Amino acid sequence: MLTTFETKSNRVKGLSFHSKRPWILASLHSGVIQLWDYRMGTLIDKFDEHEGPVRGVHFHNSQPLFVSGGDDYKIKIWNYKTCRCLFTLLGHLDYIRSVHFHHEHPWIVSASDDQTIRVWNWQSRTCISILTGHNHYVMCASFHLKEDLIVSASLDQTVRVWDISALKKKTASPGDDMLRLSQMNTDLFSGVDAVIKYVLEGHDRGVNWAAFHPNLSLIVSGADDWQVKLWRMNDTKAWEVDTLRGHMNNVSCVMFHANQDIIVSNSEDKSIRVWDATKRTGIQTFRREHDRFWILAAHPEMNLLAAGHDSGMIVFKLERERPAFAVSGDSLFYTKNRFLRFYEFSSQKDSQVIPIRRPGSTSLNQSPRTLSYSPSENAVLICSNTDGGSYELYVIPKDNISRGDSVPDAKRGNGGSAVFVARNRFAVLDRSSNQVLVKNLKNEVVKKGLLPIPTDAIFYAGTGNLLCRTDDRVYIFDLQQRLVLGDLETPFIKYTIWSNDMEYVALLGKHAIIIASKKLVHQCTLHETIRVKSGAWDENGVLIYTTLNHIKYCLPNGDSGIIRTHDVPIYITKVTGNSIFCLDRDGKNKIIIIDATEYMFKLSLLKKRYEHVMSMIRNSQLCGQSMIAYLQQKGFPEVALHFVRDEKIRFNLALESGNIQIAVASAKEIDEKDHWYRLGVEALRQGNTGIMEYAYQRTKNFERLSFLYLITGNMDKLTKMLKIAEVKNDIMGQFHNALYLGDVHERLKILENAGHLSLTYLTASVHGLEDVVERLAGDFEENAPSLPEGKHPSLLIPPSPVMCGGDWPLLRVMRGIFEGGLDAAGKGGEEEEDGADGNWGEEMDMADVNGLENGDVATILKDGEVGEEEDEEEVGWDLEDLELPPEIETPRASSNTCTSLFVTPSPGMPISQIWIQKSSLAGEHAAAGNFDTAMRLLNRQLGIHNFAPLKSLFIDLHTGSYSYLRAFSSMPVLSLAIERGWSESNNPNARGPPVLVCNFSELEERLKNGYRATTAGKLAEALRLFTGILHKIPLIVVESRREVDEVKELIIIVKEYVLGLRMELKRREMNNDSVRQQELAAYFTHLNLQLAHQRLALISAMNVCFKAKNLATAGNFARRLLESNPANENHAKIARQVLQASERNNTDASQLNYDYRNPFVVCGATYFPIYKGQKYTTCPYCSSRFVPAQEGKLCSVCDLAVVSADTSGLLSSPSQVRR
Repeated sequence: MLTTFETKSNRVKGLSFHSKRPWILASLHSGVIQLWDYRMGTLIDKFDEHEGPVRGVHFHNSQPLFVSGGDDYKIKIWNYKTCRCLFTLLGHLDYIRSVHFHHEHPWIVSASDDQTIRVWNWQSRTCISILTGHNHYVMCASFHLKEDLIVSASLDQTVRVWDISALKKKTASPGDDMLRLSQMNTDLFSGVDAVIKYVLEGHDRGVNWAAFHPNLSLIVSGADDWQVKLWRMNDTKAWEVDTLRGHMNNVSCVMFHANQDIIVSNSEDKSIRVWDATKRTGIQTFRREHDRFWILAAHPEMNLLAAGHDSGMIVFKLERERPAFAVSGDSLFYTKNRFLRFYEFSSQKDSQVIPIRRPGSTSLNQSPRTLSYSPSENAVLICSNTDGGSYELYVIPKDNISRGDSVPDAKRGNGGSAVFVARNRFAVLDRSSNQVLVKNLKNEVVKKGLLPIPTDAIFYAGTGNLLCRTDDRVYIFDLQQRLVLGDLETPFIKYTIWSNDMEYVALLGKHAIIIASKKLVHQCTLHETIRVKSGAWDENGVLIYTTLNHIKYCLPNGDSGIIRTHDVPIYITKVTGNSIFCLDRDGKNKIIIIDATEYMFKLSLLKKRYEHVMSMIRNSQLCGQSMIAYLQQKGFPEVALHFVRDEKIRFNLALESGNIQIAVASAKEIDEKDHWYRLGVEALRQGNTGIMEYAYQRTKNFERLSFLYLITGNMDKLTKMLKIAEVKNDIMGQFHNALYLGDVHERLKILENAGHLSLTYLTASVHGLEDVVERLAGDFEENAPSLPEGKHPSLLIPPSPVMCGGDWPLLRVMRGIFEGGLDAAGKGGEEEEDGADGNWGEEMDMADVNGLENGDVATILKDGEVGEEEDEEEVGWDLEDLELPPEIETPRASSNTCTSLFVTPSPGMPISQIWIQKSSLAGEHAAAGNFDTAMRLLNRQLGIHNFAPLKSLFIDLHTGSYSYLRAFSSMPVLSLAIERGWSESNNPNARGPPVLVCNFSELEERLKNGYRATTAGKLAEALRLFTGILHKIPLIVVESRREVDEVKELIIIVKEYVLGLRMELKRREMNNDSVRQQELAAYFTHLNLQLAHQRLALISAMNVCFKAKNLATAGNFARRLLESNPANENHAKIARQVLQASERNNTDASQLNYDYRNPFVVCGATYFPIYKGQKYTTCPYCSSRFVPAQEGKLCSVCDLAVVSADTSGLLSSPSQVRR
């Protein structure tokens, strides 16, 4: 059985596959109907309107409908698109056991415990026939796929076949149904439109299920007599053919396989059995430990089955459907229907070569699994799972490929894997001895080699080399030198695909693809949510691979994308240009034409083939948000700019690429305040004062305009801004402008008009304006404010600007490859001719800008912002001489040369971003300050959900990886990254990883301190130290693989101490429960501690049990203590005395939940033993064991991870994620 999908839920009583979509319905005993996507493994929807268990459910084969029937006597018709129940059919008087749609007519057949079968028209929503005859519960009823028949099974020990051909005439339209209602009373039980054709008797107990064969005149049934019976029928009679025995309890469901001559049944004996329908013998049995099976369902078109049991359901298939194949140049060898076939890619010629399996071998999963081909010898190696793993070697005559009329002798042997490693040599893996046997074409062993690591499969890795697979890594083994050339930690690998030049290998797992070099140096990793099926390299070094429903690509740097979708899985054999050659599950060769433009464009960008990029931009239809986002992400916003017509997106891209000219044009089209503001910010960054002024005027941002004129030294315009503020009655604006101008008289005037006489008086006094002081002194009389003594006032005048007028100087850089060369391709003829030169803001249409500027001023005056009572001269905002800086003349060059012009340099990437991109280690992400990604990494790698204990460590890592300097008092503090392994000889452009304040040597010191505290009996202090180590390890970074192993070993050591200390502290708190105290002390002695601490635990347990009169148990601890040769003679003396007392009276006063003879581990939450053979679950981080009830809860040992979470494993070294 190959399990495709599995769910955990209440008992599943009904199942139904959708005919087209990867969906399955499961009706539960709790009354809920679940709709699952078994391909993605996700729950799509739930329907819960039934009251009580739902025992039957069925999809319609063409409409978006399904039907359900339950213990509430109701049949409900649902629309899964609208997620609601359309209507309910009422009529049954007891539980409804099954419901089934007709494949052509708008009919539903239902079986019920009211001993009837009803046929309904779901369009007219009426019952059109009631089939009576059974005298006990009717357990199931279903339509025949081709004939007008219904088969039913009942607890009256019979299977009945009903002829419903008369229904067609009586149900031609819904009107006929309504007409028949008046006749319902007369022929309700007469059976005139549905008659019993056969009654099949033979079962000794009630029959639970019966089903038709999809093509033959056969019926299969399963019953409470534990038997499966096969029946045959013709036009006149039906009879029993055979009985299949093997189930050890009631048979719940049975059916024929749609595509093979087999029968599948399941039972309350917790098994699924597969039977040969021809030989009527059992083929295979699949069992569950605790769950009874209740229902089976078969996919109408695919080789998929589903079974419902007490705690959920499984979707599975009986055999692998991937054809074994091997590609060599222009040739493809593959297996199909017990034959080896040959396909030539260039001519698309397909021919049969030789038969590869003796007829009559019907065992499941014995089909060829892998195929290896030697082109020089024209030899084929075919491996299968037969006899626990075997291979067959065929040497094919050269002229046999075209004829396929002879059967060469096959040389056979046992082995887990077999693959050619040279022209006339092949390697066979002997799993039992972990050896590789090198054999010649005579099947003779010529060399043996012991593999250094336990290996379960071998793959080709070049002449004389093998790529060996273990559970968590792969390595390349040189058969001649017997050396490991490289290794890489990976998830479980299923297939390997080498590039055409053998420089790169793609390692395909179930949900991951790892690309590595020929020495297994890691390049990139891709993770997929659905299963990866196959892959092949094209001639450009791009990996094209397939998942269950997509064809995708992967570039050498790890960038990936979707090429197209497909309905059924395919297996790529070769990629040439835009053509993908592939095999489907039926072994048919197909050619799929794809559009390679997207990934070829990205590959050209990656390899810096800019001429090719420019050609593709001009000639192809590349577009879409994903392409724009990709170009932005890769630092090519100026290229993305030429794919976009939406002005808002163009504006954003123009700002990102620094193209202020296009940003201005887009801002004019959008004409929104927010965009003008952002344009002003970008102009300020670039130092383009003209556009800055223009943007501030468009947004009427007078405060920013005033400050701009101040820092550029434009006093004339600043004076006019003062007048504008006065016209707008903006008192603060007036005061600020007067302050900027250093105009004391104007400030006095503003303060006095605002009623701030005290401030006016002080200002006049400070600046020595005696006439104003004398005039105001009379108003204050004797309460005039006084000036502070000892102070020397000065006139507040802003300093003179360094640059007066004009734009700020910009860095002179060379124009890039895309700047200017793409403008003509970007917007075609829509832009001005000047835009074709691609200059970045120097050649803005100044006349237009000035016109808009003056028009904007006029708009302000027309808006009524100026008081109408003022005279026109006072109101007018005279800005006729407010000219933008003159256009800077830039030299023009021919189109085929690079020009030199002023552009702003693009900002570099922050060091924290570099650290994040280069690392998959949580500690380095925390040091970079990106706590969110650090937490996500820890969650994915170790299942950590509780980050509260790690908060202070995150902060320490971040602050410790930077040094902080203060340059000037008025400047913010500068943070400087501290890089690990930095030296003066390093490349200044290569940034190293961050320095981490947590290191492995510190943990070793803490471990020693924890040992000392434990020895001294300071258990709370020891627990704090050991727990601190557990909390720091996820953020530790080490360099070598040896240190990685040491870190993993440290986790196990510390986990044992944390668990033991928690138990011991809890024991000391329990004063009133002697039995529990003894149990905890006993469990403590079975933890993996240092010998000295093991002795202390044994002494403690011995004393506790001896005081409680449990002499037999105390004697056991004394014996173990003496076997450890204690150095303290006093301890040894006491142990001998206890042992003597135990031997005199070998009894226990109280019964303990403790059996030292049976190996066990201690549950980290309940502190009870989990004996060998009992179920348990594990913490993915500290590997503490727990009882199954703790699944999904926070680990009480490490206090970080969730028990039984799905994780990828600890990453603590760059060597584990080498790129």
